[in-house]
Amino acid sequence: RAFWGWLNAVFNKVDHERIQAVGPDRAASEWLLRCGALVRYQGSPKWQQDYNGLPTGPVGKYKIEAINATDSCIMYRGFDYLDGLEHVTDIKLEKCMYIQDECLQRLSETSSLQKSLQQLKIISCGNVTDKGILALHKLVNLEYLYLSDLPGIREKEKTFRVLQQALPNLELELDLE
Repeated sequence: RAFWGWLNAVFNKVDHERIQAVGPDRAASEWLLRCGALVRYQGSPKWQQDYNGLPTGPVGKYKIEAINATDSCIMYRGFDYLDGLEHVTDIKLEKCMYIQDECLQRLSETSSLQKSLQQLKIISCGNVTDKGILALHKLVNLEYLYLSDLPGIREKEKTFRVLQQALPNLELELDLE
């Protein structure tokens, strides 16, 4: 188990030179696929899941529009890869054992995502608490937030009331016990 934790940390190490060389979308695609997530590019209905099948072309040709991190090992350490992504409208975090409040805080402080992100789903991420959900208030263009199976959320009513006040246009869908 310790070995996998170490390997996942290696997969999440940010390579700033790589981001410079291939652009933020390509570098983020490589990171996400290495960690077991999927990406979908603007103008494509298909999810990219094969690292070796990543499309090639000039820097900036393929823009990530959606991220599905179901069962992936993405962790806070790799979130610098999100910084240059300007076209991501949809993120799904499901069964991500390394996702915690700091990750959601980092996500909501990423200025490009503050502008582009419209849909966010957080499902079965056991380390997420009220603090992480409240941090999402900076995602001013978020239109839809789906929360399900998050045992770390203790003060549901208060948390959702505060979030709803901060983001009045947010459609909040809850499936929490």
